[in-house]
Amino acid sequence: MALPELKEFCRPQSAAELSGVFDTYEDAALIVAGGTFIHGLEARGLLSGVQALVDLRRMGLDTLSNDGRGWHVGATVSFSRLGRISDIDLPAFGALKDALACPPPQIRNMATIGGSIAASVPFFDVPAALLALDAVVTANSAGTSRDMPLAEVYAGVFVNSLAPGEYISSVFLPRPAARTTSAYLKLETNANDLALVGAAVRMTIDASQRISGARVVLGGGLNEIHIRSTAAEAVLNGATVGEAVFERAAQAIEAEMQPMSDHRCSAEYRAAMGKVYVRRALQRAVDRLV
Repeated sequence: MALPELKEFCRPQSAAELSGVFDTYEDAALIVAGGTFIHGLEARGLLSGVQALVDLRRMGLDTLSNDGRGWHVGATVSFSRLGRISDIDLPAFGALKDALACPPPQIRNMATIGGSIAASVPFFDVPAALLALDAVVTANSAGTSRDMPLAEVYAGVFVNSLAPGEYISSVFLPRPAARTTSAYLKLETNANDLALVGAAVRMTIDASQRISGARVVLGGGLNEIHIRSTAAEAVLNGATVGEAVFERAAQAIEAEMQPMSDHRCSAEYRAAMGKVYVRRALQRAVDRLV
C-alpha cells in the first residue's frame, strides 16, 4: 500500500488532541480505527492526498452499554464485541447478527462500528442492518456534539456528511418493540466478498400477523448509498404476513433502486437479484418469530 504524502501516524487520547491534529492537517487527515478498508480506499486512488492517519482507538470510544432505552455502542467497538451483546439472539436483532457474521473472523476482530459507517461504502453489510434498526449516530467535534439518523451520514459513494474535524463517537440502537423481527441477506461471489446485493428488513408482527414498523433497506450497490425503500415499507405496513405481500414489497423497490454496474456484475443483474433478496430477507425475518 502506497501513501506517498503520509507524514504522521497520530494516536490522540482526547478530543483536544484530535482537534489539534485537524488544525494541523485539515482535510489531509484521515481517521482510522480498525483500518480494515484502508487498502480498498488506496486501490481506488482515494488516499493520494493523505498526510496523517489518525487512530481513534485511544480515545475511549470502546464503551458498550444498555440503559433500558437501547444500546449505546462506542465508535471503536469491534464487530466481534458487538456480536456478543446479550440481545444479539433476539429476533429483533436478527439483521445485525446476520450482518456481523458476514466478514471473516480477522475482519470481525478489527473492524469497528463507527468506521463501517463513516467509510460510506455501499457494499458494506453492517450499516444496512443498523439502518433497518433505526440507528442514531452521535458525531463530535471540538466542543460540540450532535445526533443524527444514520441515513443522514451518507452523502455518496465513499463520501460522508461529517463536517471537517467531526468524527463519529457512538451509535445508539433503540430498544425494539415487542414481536419485532429482522434479517439481513447478501449476494456474494465468495465468503470474503463485498455484497453484490444486500437487503436488510425489520418488521413488528402482532398476534393477528399484521405488520407495522416495517423497514426495508437496500445495500450492496442497489444504490450509491444505503437507502430505505419507503415504497416497499408502505406495501408492508398494515398488511398481513404472507408470500403475496412479500412479493409486492419486493417489486416495489423498483422505483427507488439506482443499481450500480461494476466489474463484478451489471446494474440489471443487481436490480433483478435485489427483488429476490428483499423477498427472501422478509421470509427469513418471519421465520425467526416461529
